[in-house]
Amino acid sequence: MKQFFVILFIALTFNLSAQEDTTFKKFRFGGYGEMLASWQNYGLNRWSGSTNGNSEINHAQISLPRFVLAIDYKFSDKWILGAEIEFEAGGTGTAMEMEAGSGSENGEYETEMEKGGEVALEQFHITRKFIKEFNIKAGHLILPVGLTNTHHEPINFFTTFRPEGATTIMPCTWHEIGLEFFGKIGKIFNYQAQIVAGQNPLGFSRYNWIKGGRQGLFEADNFTRPAYVFRLDFSGVKGLRLGYSMYYCYDAGKNSDRLSTFEPYDPINISIFSFDAQYKNDYVTFRGNFLQGGLTEVAAVDKVIRTYSSKSGYNRSPNVAEKALNYNFELGVNLKNVFSGGDNFPVLYPFAHYEYYNPQEKGVNLQVMDDRCQVSYWTFGLNYFALPNLVIKADYTCRRIGTNEMFKNTKTNYNNENEFCISIGYVGWFCQK
Repeated sequence: MKQFFVILFIALTFNLSAQEDTTFKKFRFGGYGEMLASWQNYGLNRWSGSTNGNSEINHAQISLPRFVLAIDYKFSDKWILGAEIEFEAGGTGTAMEMEAGSGSENGEYETEMEKGGEVALEQFHITRKFIKEFNIKAGHLILPVGLTNTHHEPINFFTTFRPEGATTIMPCTWHEIGLEFFGKIGKIFNYQAQIVAGQNPLGFSRYNWIKGGRQGLFEADNFTRPAYVFRLDFSGVKGLRLGYSMYYCYDAGKNSDRLSTFEPYDPINISIFSFDAQYKNDYVTFRGNFLQGGLTEVAAVDKVIRTYSSKSGYNRSPNVAEKALNYNFELGVNLKNVFSGGDNFPVLYPFAHYEYYNPQEKGVNLQVMDDRCQVSYWTFGLNYFALPNLVIKADYTCRRIGTNEMFKNTKTNYNNENEFCISIGYVGWFCQK
């Protein structure tokens, strides 16, 4: 409770205001979605026994990464309900699955109650509006950590797939149950401060850092050690948005399935901070993000993961790193305005995207970091905006494994991973009243 009042005090001190679009009168219904086709020259398991990483195999895939339905409803001008349901990879059903991409089971087959994906409640919250300077939201919330979690709809990034770093080292889209204070400082700063359910270290892994630690295996999440999230956005310059976000969870071991699992060890603390930026004018759009995460007592996490029950459902992938790192940037040019095209000229954005990420950026003591976790890639492509909220994308990605090609011209023994992708994405409100 002490921490709760600290965050409440911060919120009141800064004189904050609402940042959501609540211009509809009674309700609105909409959502967003994506369809993706890809042609790849690499296999499905970078972590197999091969010393060269992924094998060189040409194949193609087609998928529905996500289809999201959203609804907002005003009980009154002061009380607003918001909800989103996500159908990921086509929803659920009974299907045969090959666990290969995570590096945890090396190509084993199993039958599960899932048809390629899941149905998840991504958001469900009640907002109480007080004054434009201070408002409260309670329920199932999106955690605004980093650029991708905050702006995860397909029109908010150029690549056909969400930037890989954010989807590798932490949940994306990251949603938890909790409480949020949000608003505005003056006219140029927006803020969000949250108290939400914390991570469970039993789900951490060397391949995905804390991504698997999001609770949800059981009907209720442990709230013994909540997490604290803060985000501040600056928009005082036309076309420019700067953001800072942070996540902190103290003694996350208390959120494990059995409360005594990590009792013999010192507190396991998780900290993440991120800086992101977007600049957009009539001619160019630039986005960039830097995110770094830290984890304490990784030796204790490793020890428990190695010995935990094989029937628990966790990957049990030890060598969880002390540090994880991700940064990326992308630049797109609006050809319609560059060439002063008329109304019939299409809105085309050729773009370049660079990203580096590593869930094992730094270990401790005798930990051996796996080079295959170190990934950098360039993507070049084209976005065609048929409508402001409907985009068709095509791009080509060259992914290098075991090196950071931007700053180190280091040769690597691992095969490159190349792919060509086409996607369609949209976001919008279908109807409102």
